[in-house]
Amino acid sequence: MRFKDSASTINFRVLLRIIGLLLIIEGAFLSVPLVTSLIYQERDWINFLFTMGLTLTAGSLMTFCIRPRSQRMAKREGFLLTALVWVFFSIFGMIPFMLMEKDPLSVSDAFFEAMSGFTTTGATVISSISHLSHGVVIWRSLMQWIGGMGIILFTLAVVPMLNHSGGMQMFNAEVTGITHDKLRPRISQTAKGLWLIYIVLTAVLFVLLIIGPMNVFEALCHSFSTMSTGGFSTADDSIEAWDSVYIQIVMTIFMFLGGTSFVLLYRAAHGELKPIWRNDVFRTYVGIIIGCYLLFVIAIIKNGQVHSVKSVTLDPLFQIISTITSTGYEISAFSSWGTFVLSLAFALMFFGSCAGSTSGGAKIDRLIYLLKNCRNEIVRSIHPNNILTVRVNDRVIPHETVSKVIAFLCLYVMIIMVGGILLTAMGLPLVDSFFSAFSCISNTGLGAGVTGYGGSYSVVPDLGKWLLALIMMIGRLELFTVLILFTPTFWKK
Repeated sequence: MRFKDSASTINFRVLLRIIGLLLIIEGAFLSVPLVTSLIYQERDWINFLFTMGLTLTAGSLMTFCIRPRSQRMAKREGFLLTALVWVFFSIFGMIPFMLMEKDPLSVSDAFFEAMSGFTTTGATVISSISHLSHGVVIWRSLMQWIGGMGIILFTLAVVPMLNHSGGMQMFNAEVTGITHDKLRPRISQTAKGLWLIYIVLTAVLFVLLIIGPMNVFEALCHSFSTMSTGGFSTADDSIEAWDSVYIQIVMTIFMFLGGTSFVLLYRAAHGELKPIWRNDVFRTYVGIIIGCYLLFVIAIIKNGQVHSVKSVTLDPLFQIISTITSTGYEISAFSSWGTFVLSLAFALMFFGSCAGSTSGGAKIDRLIYLLKNCRNEIVRSIHPNNILTVRVNDRVIPHETVSKVIAFLCLYVMIIMVGGILLTAMGLPLVDSFFSAFSCISNTGLGAGVTGYGGSYSVVPDLGKWLLALIMMIGRLELFTVLILFTPTFWKK
Protein backbone atom coordinates (compact mmCIF):
# COMPACT_ATOMS: atom_id res chain seq x y z
CA MET A 1 0.00 0.00 0.00
CA ARG A 2 1.35 3.41 -0.99
CA PHE A 3 0.63 6.50 1.03
CA LYS A 4 0.54 9.87 -0.70
CA ASP A 5 2.41 12.68 0.97
CA SER A 6 0.73 15.82 -0.24
CA ALA A 7 -0.79 18.78 1.46
CA SER A 8 -4.26 17.46 0.75
CA THR A 9 -3.75 14.01 2.25
CA ILE A 10 -2.83 12.74 5.69
CA ASN A 11 0.87 11.99 6.03
CA PHE A 12 0.45 8.38 7.17
CA ARG A 13 4.12 7.56 6.73
CA VAL A 14 5.31 9.98 9.39
CA LEU A 15 2.45 8.90 11.71
CA LEU A 16 3.40 5.23 11.48
CA ARG A 17 7.07 6.02 11.98
CA ILE A 18 6.40 8.01 15.16
CA ILE A 19 4.07 5.29 16.45
CA GLY A 20 6.85 2.79 15.77
CA LEU A 21 9.29 4.85 17.81
CA LEU A 22 6.80 4.97 20.67
CA LEU A 23 6.28 1.20 20.53
CA ILE A 24 10.03 0.82 21.01
CA ILE A 25 9.70 2.95 24.13
CA GLU A 26 6.74 0.84 25.32
CA GLY A 27 8.84 -2.26 24.73
CA ALA A 28 11.55 -0.75 26.94
CA PHE A 29 8.98 -0.13 29.70
CA LEU A 30 7.98 -3.81 29.49
CA SER A 31 11.40 -4.66 30.90
CA VAL A 32 10.12 -3.54 34.33
CA PRO A 33 7.48 -6.30 34.71
CA LEU A 34 9.89 -8.73 33.01
CA VAL A 35 12.60 -8.13 35.62
CA THR A 36 9.98 -8.17 38.40
CA SER A 37 8.73 -11.59 37.30
CA LEU A 38 12.32 -12.89 37.20
CA ILE A 39 13.02 -11.55 40.70
CA TYR A 40 9.95 -13.30 42.10
CA GLN A 41 10.65 -16.42 39.98
CA GLU A 42 7.27 -16.34 38.26
CA ARG A 43 6.58 -18.02 34.91
CA ASP A 44 4.95 -14.86 33.56
CA TRP A 45 8.44 -13.62 32.66
CA ILE A 46 8.14 -15.64 29.46
CA ASN A 47 4.95 -13.76 28.55
CA PHE A 48 6.56 -10.40 29.18
CA LEU A 49 9.65 -11.40 27.21
CA PHE A 50 7.44 -12.42 24.28
CA THR A 51 5.39 -9.21 24.48
CA MET A 52 8.53 -7.14 24.77
CA GLY A 53 10.08 -8.83 21.73
CA LEU A 54 6.89 -8.46 19.68
CA THR A 55 6.51 -4.80 20.62
CA LEU A 56 10.15 -3.96 19.89
CA THR A 57 10.02 -5.82 16.57
CA ALA A 58 6.84 -4.07 15.43
CA GLY A 59 8.19 -0.73 16.57
CA SER A 60 11.55 -1.23 14.83
CA LEU A 61 9.93 -2.24 11.54
CA MET A 62 7.68 0.82 11.59
CA THR A 63 10.53 3.16 12.59
CA PHE A 64 13.31 2.01 10.29
CA CYS A 65 11.44 0.57 7.29
CA ILE A 66 9.00 3.41 6.69
CA ARG A 67 10.57 6.42 4.97
CA PRO A 68 8.30 9.48 4.89
CA ARG A 69 8.88 11.82 1.98
CA SER A 70 8.29 14.75 4.30
CA GLN A 71 8.25 15.35 8.05
CA ARG A 72 5.18 17.57 7.68
CA MET A 73 2.57 17.28 10.40
CA ALA A 74 -0.50 19.48 10.32
CA LYS A 75 -3.51 19.57 12.63
CA ARG A 76 -5.09 16.46 11.12
CA GLU A 77 -1.94 14.43 11.67
CA GLY A 78 -1.73 15.72 15.24
CA PHE A 79 -5.29 14.66 16.06
CA LEU A 80 -4.96 11.26 14.39
CA LEU A 81 -1.57 10.50 15.93
CA THR A 82 -2.80 11.36 19.43
CA ALA A 83 -5.72 8.93 19.19
CA LEU A 84 -3.78 6.16 17.41
CA VAL A 85 -0.94 6.15 19.93
CA TRP A 86 -3.33 5.37 22.77
CA VAL A 87 -4.94 2.57 20.74
CA PHE A 88 -1.60 1.02 19.74
CA PHE A 89 -0.25 1.21 23.28
CA SER A 90 -3.37 -0.57 24.57
CA ILE A 91 -3.21 -3.26 21.86
CA PHE A 92 0.36 -4.22 22.74
CA GLY A 93 -0.14 -3.51 26.45
CA MET A 94 -3.02 -6.00 26.66
CA ILE A 95 -0.97 -9.00 25.49
CA PRO A 96 0.43 -9.91 28.97
CA PHE A 97 -3.13 -10.10 30.32
CA MET A 98 -4.06 -12.58 27.60
CA LEU A 99 -1.03 -14.77 28.34
CA MET A 100 -1.29 -14.83 32.15
CA GLU A 101 -0.57 -18.22 33.69
CA LYS A 102 -3.64 -17.98 35.94
CA ASP A 103 -7.04 -16.93 34.57
CA PRO A 104 -5.90 -15.29 31.30
CA LEU A 105 -8.23 -12.60 29.99
CA SER A 106 -10.13 -12.62 26.72
CA VAL A 107 -9.34 -10.07 24.00
CA SER A 108 -12.20 -7.83 25.09
CA ASP A 109 -11.29 -8.01 28.78
CA ALA A 110 -7.58 -7.51 28.12
CA PHE A 111 -8.09 -4.45 25.90
CA PHE A 112 -10.49 -2.96 28.46
CA GLU A 113 -7.93 -3.51 31.24
CA ALA A 114 -5.10 -1.99 29.19
CA MET A 115 -7.11 1.04 28.09
CA SER A 116 -8.28 1.52 31.67
CA GLY A 117 -4.65 1.47 32.75
CA PHE A 118 -3.23 3.89 30.18
CA THR A 119 -6.14 6.33 30.60
CA THR A 120 -5.68 6.13 34.41
CA THR A 121 -9.36 5.19 34.77
CA GLY A 122 -8.72 2.32 37.15
CA ALA A 123 -11.80 0.33 36.11
CA THR A 124 -11.07 -3.39 36.10
CA VAL A 125 -12.53 -6.69 34.95
CA ILE A 126 -10.33 -8.60 37.41
CA SER A 127 -12.35 -9.59 40.47
CA SER A 128 -9.33 -10.45 42.64
CA ILE A 129 -5.76 -9.19 42.50
CA SER A 130 -4.39 -11.83 44.87
CA HIS A 131 -3.96 -14.46 42.14
CA LEU A 132 -2.04 -12.12 39.81
CA SER A 133 1.73 -12.39 39.49
CA HIS A 134 3.95 -9.55 40.67
CA GLY A 135 4.86 -8.82 37.06
CA VAL A 136 1.23 -8.34 36.01
CA VAL A 137 0.46 -6.21 39.08
CA ILE A 138 3.37 -3.83 38.48
CA TRP A 139 2.52 -3.65 34.75
CA ARG A 140 -1.01 -2.49 35.65
CA SER A 141 0.41 0.31 37.82
CA LEU A 142 3.14 1.19 35.32
CA MET A 143 0.56 1.61 32.53
CA GLN A 144 -1.20 4.17 34.67
CA TRP A 145 2.03 6.01 35.35
CA ILE A 146 2.90 6.13 31.63
CA GLY A 147 -0.56 7.43 30.75
CA GLY A 148 -0.79 9.81 33.73
CA MET A 149 1.36 12.59 32.33
CA GLY A 150 0.48 11.58 28.79
CA ILE A 151 1.99 9.39 26.09
CA ILE A 152 2.07 12.25 23.60
CA LEU A 153 3.67 14.57 26.15
CA PHE A 154 6.37 11.95 26.60
CA THR A 155 6.74 11.79 22.82
CA LEU A 156 7.24 15.54 22.60
CA ALA A 157 9.95 15.26 25.24
CA VAL A 158 11.94 12.56 23.40
CA VAL A 159 11.23 13.33 19.71
CA PRO A 160 12.70 16.81 19.04
CA MET A 161 11.43 16.99 15.44
CA LEU A 162 7.86 17.31 16.71
CA ASN A 163 8.76 20.64 18.32
CA HIS A 164 8.32 22.32 14.95
CA SER A 165 6.05 19.79 13.29
CA GLY A 166 2.63 19.64 14.85
CA GLY A 167 3.92 19.57 18.41
CA MET A 168 1.61 22.23 19.80
CA GLN A 169 -1.41 20.64 18.11
CA MET A 170 -0.57 17.30 19.71
CA PHE A 171 0.02 18.98 23.08
CA ASN A 172 -3.39 20.65 23.00
CA ALA A 173 -5.03 17.45 21.74
CA GLU A 174 -3.85 15.37 24.69
CA VAL A 175 -3.40 17.68 27.68
CA THR A 176 -6.97 18.33 28.77
CA GLY A 177 -8.03 21.86 29.51
CA ILE A 178 -8.76 25.15 27.83
CA THR A 179 -5.48 26.99 27.65
CA HIS A 180 -2.05 25.47 28.04
CA ASP A 181 0.75 27.68 29.30
CA LYS A 182 4.14 26.94 27.80
CA LEU A 183 7.01 26.96 30.27
CA ARG A 184 9.64 27.36 27.56
CA PRO A 185 9.68 28.71 24.00
CA ARG A 186 10.01 25.18 22.61
CA ILE A 187 7.18 22.74 23.30
CA SER A 188 9.70 19.89 23.77
CA GLN A 189 11.33 21.81 26.62
CA THR A 190 7.92 22.29 28.24
CA ALA A 191 7.23 18.55 27.95
CA LYS A 192 10.60 17.71 29.51
CA GLY A 193 9.95 20.14 32.37
CA LEU A 194 6.53 18.63 33.15
CA TRP A 195 7.85 15.08 33.00
CA LEU A 196 10.76 16.01 35.27
CA ILE A 197 8.36 17.25 37.97
CA TYR A 198 6.27 14.11 37.48
CA ILE A 199 9.27 11.80 37.93
CA VAL A 200 10.61 13.70 40.95
CA LEU A 201 7.24 13.63 42.74
CA THR A 202 6.88 9.90 42.01
CA ALA A 203 10.34 9.24 43.46
CA VAL A 204 9.59 11.27 46.60
CA LEU A 205 6.29 9.43 47.07
CA PHE A 206 8.08 6.09 46.65
CA VAL A 207 10.56 6.94 49.40
CA LEU A 208 7.81 8.11 51.77
CA LEU A 209 5.78 4.93 51.22
CA ILE A 210 8.80 2.74 51.93
CA ILE A 211 9.22 4.52 55.26
CA GLY A 212 5.73 3.29 56.15
CA PRO A 213 4.47 -0.31 56.35
CA MET A 214 4.73 -0.99 52.59
CA ASN A 215 7.54 -3.07 51.12
CA VAL A 216 9.51 -1.95 48.06
CA PHE A 217 7.20 -3.64 45.54
CA GLU A 218 4.02 -2.27 47.11
CA ALA A 219 5.50 1.21 47.45
CA LEU A 220 6.62 1.24 43.81
CA CYS A 221 3.21 0.15 42.50
CA HIS A 222 1.31 2.65 44.64
CA SER A 223 3.68 5.50 43.78
CA PHE A 224 2.91 4.80 40.10
CA SER A 225 -0.85 4.58 40.54
CA THR A 226 -1.20 7.42 43.08
CA MET A 227 0.88 10.03 41.27
CA SER A 228 -0.96 9.24 38.05
CA THR A 229 -4.29 9.38 39.94
CA GLY A 230 -5.05 5.96 38.47
CA GLY A 231 -6.03 4.02 41.56
CA PHE A 232 -4.79 0.49 40.85
CA SER A 233 -3.60 -1.25 44.02
CA THR A 234 -1.68 -4.39 44.95
CA ALA A 235 -4.38 -5.63 47.33
CA ASP A 236 -8.07 -6.45 46.96
CA ASP A 237 -8.83 -4.16 49.92
CA SER A 238 -6.85 -1.35 48.32
CA ILE A 239 -5.03 0.89 50.81
CA GLU A 240 -7.15 -0.30 53.71
CA ALA A 241 -5.17 -3.53 53.59
CA TRP A 242 -2.37 -1.69 55.47
CA ASP A 243 -4.66 0.05 58.00
CA SER A 244 -2.14 2.88 58.25
CA VAL A 245 -2.90 6.52 59.01
CA TYR A 246 0.56 7.42 57.72
CA ILE A 247 -0.04 5.80 54.32
CA GLN A 248 -3.41 7.50 54.05
CA ILE A 249 -1.96 10.93 54.83
CA VAL A 250 0.90 10.55 52.34
CA MET A 251 -1.43 9.39 49.57
CA THR A 252 -3.89 12.20 50.29
CA ILE A 253 -1.12 14.78 49.84
CA PHE A 254 0.17 13.30 46.60
CA MET A 255 -3.27 12.74 45.12
CA PHE A 256 -3.88 16.43 45.77
CA LEU A 257 -0.63 17.29 43.97
CA GLY A 258 -1.62 14.98 41.10
CA GLY A 259 -4.83 17.00 40.71
CA THR A 260 -2.91 20.30 40.58
CA SER A 261 -1.72 21.77 37.28
CA PHE A 262 1.84 20.58 36.72
CA VAL A 263 2.67 23.96 35.23
CA LEU A 264 1.98 25.49 38.65
CA LEU A 265 3.99 22.73 40.36
CA TYR A 266 6.90 23.35 37.99
CA ARG A 267 6.87 27.06 38.78
CA ALA A 268 6.57 26.34 42.49
CA ALA A 269 9.65 24.12 42.26
CA HIS A 270 11.50 27.09 40.76
CA GLY A 271 10.51 29.41 43.59
CA GLU A 272 7.47 31.06 41.95
CA LEU A 273 5.04 30.53 44.83
CA LYS A 274 2.88 33.67 44.57
CA PRO A 275 1.29 32.76 41.19
CA ILE A 276 -0.08 29.54 42.71
CA TRP A 277 -2.50 31.12 45.17
CA ARG A 278 -3.29 33.93 42.75
CA ASN A 279 -4.44 31.31 40.25
CA ASP A 280 -8.26 31.28 40.11
CA VAL A 281 -8.42 27.59 39.21
CA PHE A 282 -6.18 26.46 42.07
CA ARG A 283 -8.10 28.55 44.60
CA THR A 284 -11.37 27.08 43.36
CA TYR A 285 -9.84 23.59 43.58
CA VAL A 286 -8.91 24.14 47.23
CA GLY A 287 -12.25 25.84 47.97
CA ILE A 288 -14.26 22.92 46.58
CA ILE A 289 -12.28 20.46 48.70
CA ILE A 290 -12.81 22.52 51.88
CA GLY A 291 -16.52 23.04 51.16
CA CYS A 292 -17.15 19.36 50.42
CA TYR A 293 -15.17 18.36 53.50
CA LEU A 294 -17.50 20.36 55.75
CA LEU A 295 -20.56 18.86 54.04
CA PHE A 296 -19.11 15.35 54.29
CA VAL A 297 -18.47 15.76 58.02
CA ILE A 298 -22.04 16.98 58.61
CA ALA A 299 -23.41 13.99 56.67
CA ILE A 300 -21.19 11.53 58.56
CA ILE A 301 -22.34 12.93 61.93
CA LYS A 302 -25.99 12.96 60.82
CA ASN A 303 -25.79 9.31 59.72
CA GLY A 304 -24.18 8.23 62.98
CA GLN A 305 -20.93 7.10 61.36
CA VAL A 306 -18.55 8.81 63.79
CA HIS A 307 -16.49 5.91 65.16
CA SER A 308 -13.23 7.77 65.77
CA VAL A 309 -11.51 11.10 65.22
CA LYS A 310 -10.19 9.70 61.94
CA SER A 311 -13.73 9.15 60.62
CA VAL A 312 -14.43 12.90 60.63
CA THR A 313 -10.94 14.13 59.75
CA LEU A 314 -8.76 12.03 57.50
CA ASP A 315 -11.35 9.63 56.01
CA PRO A 316 -13.63 12.25 54.40
CA LEU A 317 -10.66 14.32 53.21
CA PHE A 318 -9.05 11.27 51.64
CA GLN A 319 -12.29 10.26 49.91
CA ILE A 320 -12.95 13.77 48.59
CA ILE A 321 -9.46 14.15 47.11
CA SER A 322 -9.52 10.60 45.73
CA THR A 323 -12.82 11.38 43.98
CA ILE A 324 -12.09 14.88 42.69
CA THR A 325 -8.73 13.77 41.28
CA SER A 326 -10.38 10.68 39.70
CA THR A 327 -7.95 8.36 41.55
CA GLY A 328 -10.79 6.11 42.64
CA TYR A 329 -9.45 4.82 45.97
CA GLU A 330 -12.41 4.20 48.23
CA ILE A 331 -12.90 4.17 52.01
CA SER A 332 -14.94 1.12 53.05
CA ALA A 333 -17.27 3.30 55.14
CA PHE A 334 -18.00 5.54 52.14
CA SER A 335 -21.21 3.72 51.20
CA SER A 336 -22.61 4.20 54.72
CA TRP A 337 -22.23 7.99 54.69
CA GLY A 338 -25.57 8.46 52.94
CA THR A 339 -26.90 9.34 49.50
CA PHE A 340 -26.13 13.05 49.94
CA VAL A 341 -22.42 12.26 50.10
CA LEU A 342 -22.78 10.02 47.06
CA SER A 343 -24.44 12.83 45.09
CA LEU A 344 -21.59 15.18 46.02
CA ALA A 345 -19.16 12.53 44.83
CA PHE A 346 -20.91 12.49 41.44
CA ALA A 347 -20.44 16.26 41.15
CA LEU A 348 -16.74 15.91 42.05
CA MET A 349 -16.33 13.15 39.46
CA PHE A 350 -17.99 15.27 36.78
CA PHE A 351 -15.70 18.30 36.93
CA GLY A 352 -12.57 16.70 38.40
CA SER A 353 -9.65 18.94 39.31
CA CYS A 354 -7.29 21.27 37.45
CA ALA A 355 -6.45 21.30 33.75
CA GLY A 356 -2.89 20.18 33.01
CA SER A 357 -2.99 17.63 35.85
CA THR A 358 -3.15 13.83 35.74
CA SER A 359 -6.80 13.76 36.84
CA GLY A 360 -9.90 13.13 34.72
CA GLY A 361 -13.26 14.88 34.55
CA ALA A 362 -14.37 17.97 32.64
CA LYS A 363 -11.92 20.12 34.70
CA ILE A 364 -12.53 22.96 37.17
CA ASP A 365 -11.36 25.45 34.55
CA ARG A 366 -14.49 24.80 32.52
CA LEU A 367 -16.68 25.04 35.64
CA ILE A 368 -15.31 28.53 36.28
CA TYR A 369 -15.86 29.60 32.68
CA LEU A 370 -19.40 28.24 32.73
CA LEU A 371 -20.38 29.90 36.01
CA LYS A 372 -18.95 33.27 35.03
CA ASN A 373 -20.66 33.13 31.65
CA CYS A 374 -23.98 32.21 33.31
CA ARG A 375 -23.59 35.17 35.67
CA ASN A 376 -22.98 37.45 32.70
CA GLU A 377 -26.08 36.16 30.92
CA ILE A 378 -28.23 36.78 34.00
CA VAL A 379 -26.92 40.34 34.31
CA ARG A 380 -27.30 40.89 30.56
CA SER A 381 -30.98 39.92 30.75
CA ILE A 382 -31.53 42.90 33.07
CA HIS A 383 -29.00 45.25 31.48
CA PRO A 384 -28.84 44.21 27.80
CA ASN A 385 -26.52 47.06 26.81
CA ASN A 386 -23.81 46.10 29.30
CA ILE A 387 -20.56 44.78 27.81
CA LEU A 388 -19.56 41.85 30.00
CA THR A 389 -16.58 39.54 29.65
CA VAL A 390 -15.40 36.33 31.24
CA ARG A 391 -12.20 37.09 33.10
CA VAL A 392 -9.95 34.40 34.62
CA ASN A 393 -6.54 35.06 36.17
CA ASP A 394 -6.86 38.74 35.18
CA ARG A 395 -7.18 37.77 31.51
CA VAL A 396 -10.20 38.32 29.31
CA ILE A 397 -11.31 35.04 27.79
CA PRO A 398 -12.33 35.23 24.13
CA HIS A 399 -15.96 34.53 23.32
CA GLU A 400 -14.88 31.69 21.03
CA THR A 401 -13.24 29.92 23.96
CA VAL A 402 -16.35 30.28 26.11
CA SER A 403 -18.49 28.87 23.29
CA LYS A 404 -16.10 25.94 22.97
CA VAL A 405 -16.43 25.24 26.70
CA ILE A 406 -20.22 25.18 26.47
CA ALA A 407 -20.03 22.87 23.44
CA PHE A 408 -17.56 20.64 25.30
CA LEU A 409 -19.81 20.28 28.36
CA CYS A 410 -22.87 19.58 26.19
CA LEU A 411 -20.97 16.85 24.35
CA TYR A 412 -19.67 15.50 27.67
CA VAL A 413 -23.21 15.04 28.96
CA MET A 414 -24.43 13.65 25.62
CA ILE A 415 -21.71 10.97 25.63
CA ILE A 416 -22.78 9.88 29.12
CA MET A 417 -26.40 9.72 27.94
CA VAL A 418 -25.65 7.85 24.71
CA GLY A 419 -23.24 5.50 26.48
CA GLY A 420 -25.78 4.77 29.22
CA ILE A 421 -28.58 4.14 26.71
CA LEU A 422 -26.42 1.77 24.65
CA LEU A 423 -25.43 -0.17 27.78
CA THR A 424 -29.10 -0.59 28.75
CA ALA A 425 -29.69 -2.00 25.27
CA MET A 426 -27.04 -4.61 26.10
CA GLY A 427 -28.99 -5.74 29.15
CA LEU A 428 -27.39 -3.78 31.99
CA PRO A 429 -29.62 -2.20 34.67
CA LEU A 430 -30.49 1.47 34.13
CA VAL A 431 -28.56 3.02 37.02
CA ASP A 432 -25.51 0.86 36.47
CA SER A 433 -25.42 1.65 32.76
CA PHE A 434 -25.33 5.40 33.26
CA PHE A 435 -22.98 5.19 36.23
CA SER A 436 -20.52 3.05 34.25
CA ALA A 437 -20.53 5.51 31.34
CA PHE A 438 -20.14 8.40 33.79
CA SER A 439 -17.33 6.70 35.70
CA CYS A 440 -15.41 5.86 32.51
CA ILE A 441 -15.62 9.26 30.81
CA SER A 442 -14.51 10.95 34.04
CA ASN A 443 -11.65 8.39 34.29
CA THR A 444 -12.59 7.71 37.91
CA GLY A 445 -13.13 3.99 37.43
CA LEU A 446 -15.29 3.36 40.47
CA GLY A 447 -16.88 -0.04 40.01
CA ALA A 448 -20.56 -0.46 39.41
CA GLY A 449 -20.62 -1.91 42.92
CA VAL A 450 -21.39 1.62 44.17
CA THR A 451 -24.84 1.13 42.69
CA GLY A 452 -25.14 -2.46 43.77
CA TYR A 453 -24.54 -4.20 40.44
CA GLY A 454 -21.17 -5.81 40.96
CA GLY A 455 -17.61 -5.21 42.10
CA SER A 456 -15.90 -5.20 38.71
CA TYR A 457 -16.73 -4.57 35.08
CA SER A 458 -16.48 -8.27 34.24
CA VAL A 459 -20.30 -8.40 34.25
CA VAL A 460 -20.46 -5.98 31.31
CA PRO A 461 -20.95 -7.70 27.92
CA ASP A 462 -17.97 -7.74 25.55
CA LEU A 463 -19.52 -5.14 23.25
CA GLY A 464 -20.12 -2.94 26.29
CA LYS A 465 -16.45 -3.23 27.28
CA TRP A 466 -15.34 -1.99 23.86
CA LEU A 467 -17.79 0.88 24.15
CA LEU A 468 -16.55 1.81 27.63
CA ALA A 469 -12.94 1.56 26.44
CA LEU A 470 -13.75 4.13 23.74
CA ILE A 471 -15.47 6.34 26.32
CA MET A 472 -12.40 6.12 28.57
CA MET A 473 -10.15 7.29 25.73
CA ILE A 474 -12.55 10.12 24.86
CA GLY A 475 -12.54 11.21 28.50
CA ARG A 476 -8.74 11.03 28.81
CA LEU A 477 -8.12 13.14 25.70
CA GLU A 478 -9.86 16.29 24.64
CA LEU A 479 -13.34 15.24 23.45
CA PHE A 480 -12.90 16.89 20.08
CA THR A 481 -9.60 15.02 19.53
CA VAL A 482 -11.43 11.70 19.27
CA LEU A 483 -14.87 12.75 18.04
CA ILE A 484 -13.46 14.67 15.07
CA LEU A 485 -12.13 11.37 13.71
CA PHE A 486 -15.73 10.17 13.24
CA THR A 487 -16.67 13.12 11.02
CA PRO A 488 -16.51 12.94 7.20
CA THR A 489 -14.92 16.41 7.11
CA PHE A 490 -11.77 15.16 8.83
CA TRP A 491 -11.07 12.59 6.09
CA LYS A 492 -11.89 14.82 3.11
CA LYS A 493 -8.95 15.93 0.96
